[in-house]
Amino acid sequence: MDLFLLMARHGYVITFCMLLAEASGLPLPAAIALVAAGAAVAAHALGGPAVLAVAVIALLLGDSAEFWLGRYMGWALLGFLCRVSINPETCILRSAESFYKRGKITLVVAKFIPGVNTMAAPLAGSMRMRFWQFLRLDFAGALLYSITYLLVGYLSRDFLAALLRGFQTAGRAMEAVVVSAIVVYAIYRLVQYRKNRTYRVVPRVQAEELARRLASADASGVQIVDVRSHGYYDPGAARIKNSIRIEPNNLEEEIKHLARDKDIYLYCT
Repeated sequence: MDLFLLMARHGYVITFCMLLAEASGLPLPAAIALVAAGAAVAAHALGGPAVLAVAVIALLLGDSAEFWLGRYMGWALLGFLCRVSINPETCILRSAESFYKRGKITLVVAKFIPGVNTMAAPLAGSMRMRFWQFLRLDFAGALLYSITYLLVGYLSRDFLAALLRGFQTAGRAMEAVVVSAIVVYAIYRLVQYRKNRTYRVVPRVQAEELARRLASADASGVQIVDVRSHGYYDPGAARIKNSIRIEPNNLEEEIKHLARDKDIYLYCT
């Protein structure tokens, strides 16, 4: 079925479902739905204010659910959301780094950043951000995101229509190209997964084992490092005795403070 015809008949429902699914953590291309909806608005098949309201409400509902899940499930939820990524550790750190560099304004731009868009809401919840503050910033982000892609679709309606006609004319040749692209992407993900699988399991030690070593004569050969991410740490936070603090998002400089002649134990959130 023609994409424009589909949007004309079920545009509000499709837009709502696609954006709610993406905001809930599912890897669906919500931006494409917004672009198609914008083209439908240009064709007078959908109402601009109505589709914008539907999009923002869907994003706020999904993000709010993720916020409260992050509040009560913490990093267990973040790890689950990252599990489908190539490198789960990088997935979490990238989102935390965005909060570290940009602060709460991350919520306004997060939807434009792949990976961070899924993690921002639950990360804000796990960091105990006030819900009404989160909702204001998330509303601004949802509004900016929706308007941007609706405008792209609105202004490029003729180009999209020509592109779709080209796809239909190409027929089986275009189907072969799409299938080939999917296969190549799947192979790429598999190669990257195998390449990074060494880093998917972080070496760990039980707290009791470390405590025994600290109580032994070998305690001088140990350095303990607090690497909790920004947002979980402040100057008044409790820390393991004799440990040092380094900021994980500034490792290039912070790593210079680590001892070269000791066994280093890290602890995080």
